[in-house]
Amino acid sequence: MPQLSRAAVRRVAPFVAFMLLLALRGMVPADGHWGVDGRWLYALNLLVVGGLLLAWRREYGELARQTLPTWREAALSVGVGVAVFVAWIHLDAPWMQIGQPTAAFVPLTHAGALDWPLIVVRWLGAALLVPVMEELFWRSFLMRWLQQPVFEGLDPRATGARAVLLSTFVFMLAHPLWLAAIVAGLAYALLYRATGRLWTAVIAHAVTNGALGIWVVASGQWQFW
Repeated sequence: MPQLSRAAVRRVAPFVAFMLLLALRGMVPADGHWGVDGRWLYALNLLVVGGLLLAWRREYGELARQTLPTWREAALSVGVGVAVFVAWIHLDAPWMQIGQPTAAFVPLTHAGALDWPLIVVRWLGAALLVPVMEELFWRSFLMRWLQQPVFEGLDPRATGARAVLLSTFVFMLAHPLWLAAIVAGLAYALLYRATGRLWTAVIAHAVTNGALGIWVVASGQWQFW
């Protein structure tokens, strides 16, 4: 396996930090006998993962100002994001699931009321942080790296079907709703490849996660969070 370049590390490290924090949150007992509310560990993502992305922001050339999408591309991204959201909440039959979420997030108080500070933290992470962090890892890095290890200069429009499918397969393994994840992964990957702009995948991903968060809070379908 080729040694990861500086550019690869900058795209992999925030994702690894996010997954480690997710695992840590899953280890905290839900009954609180550790004296810690594990749900608030999600706020560490904003500090740790967000801090890494902010510190390395100048090294993400695919997110520079000149790479912003056109209005037509942005509108397409929003449409893709909404379509993925609709698919996600309907592709939840038992046979479409692999296991259970690592750390389910139910932002309710002991009295059963909505805990709005927790909801805001969770929504900000899902709608603003995760799309940037995941698209830098899954699409900007992994999809292009599978095409060629020296991926930095590779135009995403030159990425082949094999790299798209393999990166989507690994993306699927990281999500309990495997069929929904395939739909989402392919949608974001093909959008990135078609436009050549990572921002289109980020926008679509953000719309999906943002809409999902609003729907989850409104419907109480916490299993989707």
